[in-house]
Amino acid sequence: MPTLVSALLSIAISVSAQFCLKTGMSSPGVKEAMAQAPSLSMVLGVLTNRYVLGGFVLYGLGSMIWLTVLAKWDVSKSYPMVGLGFILTLVVGHFMGEQVTPTRIAGALLICSGVFLIGRS
Repeated sequence: MPTLVSALLSIAISVSAQFCLKTGMSSPGVKEAMAQAPSLSMVLGVLTNRYVLGGFVLYGLGSMIWLTVLAKWDVSKSYPMVGLGFILTLVVGHFMGEQVTPTRIAGALLICSGVFLIGRS
């Protein structure tokens, strides 16, 4: 798989992981578990939520793919690509009903500009 495709896939998987974690942490069962005093029961209540668990699995998968990127590209080139995750998160968040303000859009565009400049170097 070409390195650019691996980088983009890893970023997309990481964004998916964030939304899985958000969904899990917003669920009634996890909120109830988080209301308890810190304990093994509370930790298990969070970690056994399918969305939280799925988010961690996706992060693991994305990390494994990211290792293939790091093996082929300089960190100074690869790491700024992670900035594209901000853009993808903004877009997905918009479609999931999150508030997307002009300031957030401007920030995302600045990130894209930086990623573009680094990618051309």
